[in-house]
Amino acid sequence: MIVVDTNVLAALLLATRQTPAVVAVHTHDPEWAAPPLWRSELRSVLVQQIRAGRLDLGAAEEITLLATDVIAHEQDVLSSAVLQLAVESGCSAYDCEFVALAQSLDAPLVTLDRALLREFPELAIAPDGFATGR
Repeated sequence: MIVVDTNVLAALLLATRQTPAVVAVHTHDPEWAAPPLWRSELRSVLVQQIRAGRLDLGAAEEITLLATDVIAHEQDVLSSAVLQLAVESGCSAYDCEFVALAQSLDAPLVTLDRALLREFPELAIAPDGFATGR
């Protein structure tokens, strides 16, 4: 099992330049986990795509349904852990929800977020690094 942030999930479901690396991650380990926050973050990404004319509402709704099949494990995280991680790292509380989940599951966090990769090098790994074993 791996924890993925919303950007990784979006790259799996939308065509981006990161999609090939993210598909390789999913092929290697299809058991993905995320905190419930992923749902709101993905909806925000999809609304941005609709507003940019890259998706219509029906396609966005379809993607949200596909995403629920991709995230095999959804788990809340402790607020105290998220707050501590955010204060110590300077990363957002939103991003630290994914870090807290990865820590609680003792699982790697696959992310495209440069700040998370920099602040949590022992836990966070980029999709292209995961697919190649770092």
